[in-house]
Amino acid sequence: MPPTTGRWGRIIAVTRLATGLILLFYVLTHNLNHALGLISLSAMEAGRTVFLGFWRPLELVLLLAALLHLSIGLRALYRRKSLRMPFLEATQLTLGLAAPPLLLLHIVGTAVAHALYGVEDRYAYVLWVIWTVSPGLGMLQSLALVVTWIHGCIGLNYWLRVKAWFPPWRLLLGALALLIPVLALLGFVAGAREVAQLAADPAWVPTLDAQVNLAAPEEVAFLYRLRDWLMLAFVAIVGGVFVARIVRTLATRRRAIAITYPDGKRVIIQPGTTLLEASRIGGVPHAAVCGGRSRCSTCRVRVIEGAESLPPAQEEEERVLTRIHAAPGVRLACQTRPTAAVTIQPLLPPQITAPKALSGGDVSQGKEQEVAVLFADLRGFTSMAERRLPYDVVFLLNQYFRLTGEAVVAAGGHVDKFIGDGVMAVFGLRGRPELASAQALDAARRMARALEIFNAQHHAELKTPFRIGIGIHFGPAIVGEMGFPPALSLTAIGDTVNTASRLESATKEENCQLLISETVANGADLPQDIGRRCEIALRGREQKLVAVAIDNAAALPASA
Repeated sequence: MPPTTGRWGRIIAVTRLATGLILLFYVLTHNLNHALGLISLSAMEAGRTVFLGFWRPLELVLLLAALLHLSIGLRALYRRKSLRMPFLEATQLTLGLAAPPLLLLHIVGTAVAHALYGVEDRYAYVLWVIWTVSPGLGMLQSLALVVTWIHGCIGLNYWLRVKAWFPPWRLLLGALALLIPVLALLGFVAGAREVAQLAADPAWVPTLDAQVNLAAPEEVAFLYRLRDWLMLAFVAIVGGVFVARIVRTLATRRRAIAITYPDGKRVIIQPGTTLLEASRIGGVPHAAVCGGRSRCSTCRVRVIEGAESLPPAQEEEERVLTRIHAAPGVRLACQTRPTAAVTIQPLLPPQITAPKALSGGDVSQGKEQEVAVLFADLRGFTSMAERRLPYDVVFLLNQYFRLTGEAVVAAGGHVDKFIGDGVMAVFGLRGRPELASAQALDAARRMARALEIFNAQHHAELKTPFRIGIGIHFGPAIVGEMGFPPALSLTAIGDTVNTASRLESATKEENCQLLISETVANGADLPQDIGRRCEIALRGREQKLVAVAIDNAAALPASA
């Protein structure tokens, strides 16, 4: 596909985002202006002066942004080969189509009336019209406020949810997103009630007429006709998009393409349909955190058969695939439009969340890399548990797991799994592999110190303090998300994992708390005077493994 096509897609995506942000900022400032009604009508009017001082010189920019955003949205609607979509996407689309009809009369009665007839669209005038004269209009404008705000917030959420900084701020921003329209509606009602009180004075309306230059009856009639013409034009354009979709489907129905999934399910699609749309058409659960906008890579698939017949990745898709270091044969389902039969396998669970999508990276697909693996096991816990109530056992074990997990995370590792009264952790999944051994030793030091604190806190409950055995090895392992939805988890398998587990078991024979391979000691630059060298016979290996036995991991230097 020509490079210009990819650039055009990128331009459209950037334009959609930019125009959406402009319109959302306009709605935000308008809503904040409404909220001033909670103070007084005068505060609303003062805020309007600032609001118009900023936006009135930019009305042409605002109009262009609205037309471009609507055009891009209708283009996307036409390009969709299926209207099956997640609830959030369907809500955004429905609200986006509902916004123009709800806003037309308000725009015509304010901005257009001001431009054509010099009507000063002050709050007193607008609130008098839509609260006292035509209350039904007030209900429509309240609905328009909610519809436009929710539509914009959904789009903003799709954009921000794949940003690394967003998850910690999500609750706060969500609260603000809920609070702003509530304050705007309350301010609107408070200001309207104040206007209603003023309108009870027979002299107030004539005074308002002189102040705002109310439109004459024939001018009002023209504004309503203009609203009707624009409404008909909008309905015709949207209807034309749906008619064009039907015509396209009828024209391409004989060129059906089969998409096959690993479980044997086949979905028949029309040319131009994306792989993500194919999954939705066939009811196949498929991840798409960003809503299919080529931002998050969670919709990626491995093409098992038919990769040679796929169009090459466009610039936007290639950029994302390069960023995640995608393996050969991996494509973004939201961007790939097959021209012949293909067999694909979605790579991420459909329930994947945005934070996990941010941290998953390409490692979730499965690859071989060098990691440090740590195994830790409590000594004598099983016999102790037999003499205690189940509640006490679970309580103590969860306390230990919390301390252990915090130690692993603080050292930069990943808690792979808890096994009975033991734990497996992996270091070096992300970042520099050469730091993995030092991070694992740091985790062992933290775990040993945490266990000392745990024993001190629970000395009255424990006849004998808890003891721990830790084994660490560094080497290549196969890392990836394994299991089946919803029980998928990131884990490591291979000889390195087995060796670390056997080192942990060997701490009993060596009568030490920590046993690490020489590879780990060298990788972490462990001083020679720490621990004692020994040779460990490992099952399945002819040669013994050189290891370092450390009696007290808590005494390790912090830099180890």
